[in-house]
Amino acid sequence: EIEEQTYQLKPMNCPFHVLLYKDALRSYRELPIRWAELGTVYRFERSGTLHGLFRVRGFTQDDAHIFCTPDQIKAEILGVLNLTEAILSHFGFRSFEVNLSTRPDKSVGSDDIWEKATSGLRSALEAKGWKYSVDEGGGAFYGPKIDVKIEDAIGRKWQCSTIQLDFNLPERFGLEFVSDDGTRQAPIMIHRAIFGSMERFFGILVENYAGDFPFWLSPVQVRLLPVTETQIDYCHEVAKELKAAGLRVEVDQTGDRLGKLIRNAEKQKIPVMAVVGAAEASSGQVNARIR
Repeated sequence: EIEEQTYQLKPMNCPFHVLLYKDALRSYRELPIRWAELGTVYRFERSGTLHGLFRVRGFTQDDAHIFCTPDQIKAEILGVLNLTEAILSHFGFRSFEVNLSTRPDKSVGSDDIWEKATSGLRSALEAKGWKYSVDEGGGAFYGPKIDVKIEDAIGRKWQCSTIQLDFNLPERFGLEFVSDDGTRQAPIMIHRAIFGSMERFFGILVENYAGDFPFWLSPVQVRLLPVTETQIDYCHEVAKELKAAGLRVEVDQTGDRLGKLIRNAEKQKIPVMAVVGAAEASSGQVNARIR
């Protein structure tokens, strides 16, 4: 309680997108509606289960929710699968293990909607051309789902992306849209997360690259190494130009010998080392070493 106001830790983002949807009466012409956010949530994880970036109590999810009609399920799922592949492949992940989880014994929703939803997920996976395994009865009580695991450089599997259909929240919150025949119907809600937890994904990246990030991901892309103190001012001029071009640059001003400057940069896996001696400073150049 702060200044006579009660605050609570947010465990999930879903209900807030539901309330946004419910703020106005929707027409079938508006669907699908897609909302996404980087939302920080909190879960009570027991101290013994906490593990670096992989299991934490406060984390940020790349949450998105799609509200659509049953007939739009296949196209929306295929769009999410394409987006998932495009984003993860940028980080070097191109091998996926895909699982489709179907209706459990206890569930909400009619047989017809479950059949249509599961068929939509199957059709999207087949249209995508991805091999997948079926986990019979492994879906949530409120809808079937697709889980995507990525494989890192040494073959370890990591659970990241999830696409989950939900019949429960639209019913519990009374969500509706006006269909083409004028009747009011409940939309299908699709939960999707590509990274899952941003913190966990950073941990996966560190493990995958063993800290040796590609140039575009490296926290420091270029380090300028002055041979003597007299070249430091010129190094700062070069650093200013490189920063203006959008690069992440730093100047090593420790005063160590050149050999040690290079060894330190190599140990820290800096992609580009730019050595600057008297000749380079006088000619307006650098001697670039690409690791």
